[in-house]
Formats: sequence, C-alpha cells, structure tokens
Amino acid sequence: MKNGYKILWTDFALKELESTIEYLEENWTEKELKNLASKLEETLSLISQNPDLFQKSEIKNDIRRAIILSHNSLYYRFNNDKIEILSFFSNRQNPKKRKLK
Repeated sequence: MKNGYKILWTDFALKELESTIEYLEENWTEKELKNLASKLEETLSLISQNPDLFQKSEIKNDIRRAIILSHNSLYYRFNNDKIEILSFFSNRQNPKKRKLK
C-alpha cells in the first residue's frame, strides 16, 4: 500500500481551523476537543489514501466535502498529486459565508 498523497493547507483553511479551535476551547470540554482532533486526523488519513472517497461538493465539481463530527466540513481538492485543504467550515454558520477558492 502506498504512503498516500501529500496534504497542503491553504492559509485561509488554517485560519478557519484556528478560529474553530479557539471557539471550541472556550465552549467544549477537553474530551470533545480530543475527539475532534482524532476525527480530523482520521479523515485526513483517509483523504490522503483515497482522495475520491468523499462526496463532491454542491459548490464546484472539483471540490470534495468531508464532514467532521457533523459540526464541521472539510473542503478539499486533488490537484497535481497533492491534496489541497481549502476550508474548515463550521456547519453552524450561514452557508453563504463559505468561501472556496
């Protein structure tokens, strides 16, 4: 089995992830944060091994969406043998706030 594709985060996606973590640190327990981190790590591993695993997004055909614990969605695309994480979006927000480049 191959090692998987390289995953790169856009600056925008990293800022969203950071903002989400800050919010969760204030409002969730340590156990819930660890569960989120574990699920995110597991999902990234799955994406790395099989980029086509998750559904195509309703936004653009070349972008896929993985749901992380029903509260967050990870949007990514597979491009030139690399996986680019475009957004770590909180599903509690208005979908019109979602930005994918």
